[in-house]
Amino acid sequence: MSRGRQPQVIQLSREDCKTLERLIRRGTAEQRQVIRARIALMCHAGASTTAIAEAVGVSVQTVSHWRTRLARQGLKGLNEVARPGRPRRIDAAQRLELLSLACEPAEVQGRATPTLDEVVQRAVERGVVKQISRSHLQRILQAGDLRPHRVRQWLHSPDPQFRQKVNAICELYRQAPKGSVVLSIDEKTGIQAIERKHADHPPAPGRVRRREFEYIRHGTQALIAALDVHCGRVMGSCTDRRTQADLLAFMEQVALAYPKGRVHIVWDNLNTHRAQAVWDAFNVRHGHRFVFHFTPLHASWVNQIELLFGIYSRSVLRHASHSSIAQLRERTEAFMAQRNQAPKPFKWTFAGFELQTGEPLRFKHHANVGSTKKGR
Repeated sequence: MSRGRQPQVIQLSREDCKTLERLIRRGTAEQRQVIRARIALMCHAGASTTAIAEAVGVSVQTVSHWRTRLARQGLKGLNEVARPGRPRRIDAAQRLELLSLACEPAEVQGRATPTLDEVVQRAVERGVVKQISRSHLQRILQAGDLRPHRVRQWLHSPDPQFRQKVNAICELYRQAPKGSVVLSIDEKTGIQAIERKHADHPPAPGRVRRREFEYIRHGTQALIAALDVHCGRVMGSCTDRRTQADLLAFMEQVALAYPKGRVHIVWDNLNTHRAQAVWDAFNVRHGHRFVFHFTPLHASWVNQIELLFGIYSRSVLRHASHSSIAQLRERTEAFMAQRNQAPKPFKWTFAGFELQTGEPLRFKHHANVGSTKKGR
């Protein structure tokens, strides 16, 4: 009785086997490539064609096809080959011109992002192509990894001493000078006491929380806060406005809370912070203990108090309903009191910039390690 044709023996090198194993483990690999890799490894292990087909979940003919390709071409046989079909109507040069058109602004002095229809019309008018559909253009843009409709904002600091100022502040975050404290101070203005006119509908399986659009405004508040960056303690004051007098009154509270030693203040370039005469007089009253460090222009991210304001917004303001300014103040004060029950400093790992190359640096350990037993 005939046993049929014997399967071709596949011998792969150790490097080929490692390459196939890496392909199988890769989470982004195409499923067809993974199936071919499994077939190749099982052929190398000496498994029969039928056993491979059952294990991989394909037909015997498929296994025989890839076994033959492996025997003749090695690993290259697992790759796709050029298939017959209609040649491209839009060649490589035209595709590059289409990508260039998509990068042009929609209007010279107006809207920057063009629509697909506008790019199609522009391409036909300029003779790049005779005709092209929106879907075809979209596929070309996707193949070129181009998304002309998307915009990502950025902000450049014009401060000529940008790196030096950032590095000086990061050094204060890394370690406070002996016998001194470092406070991060800023104001959060325009905090609205908003009351929802109607109660929310609670979430349910398959349905998110529903909220009526209408609301009642009860006024606004400003929060002036100071964060001790090395122990995590926070102090703050709610006011109706943000004036020089309000900030000066808060700084007097800071002076009472830290009656001895040098106090380093990190804050931004707000007009009330830049009132030199006011702060010179303040420093004279308090024995010249206060040292003011200004963040570079457009670099409020260097100020750690902004991290606290972000937590405050998510914890107290987001999706909240406040029936009065008094309730908003009460919840704000409760937030700060809760933070102070177990204060934790932020793990600041950014160490500034290398002055020559501008490369960002990192602390080997975060800035507050070992600075206090209360730290995180």
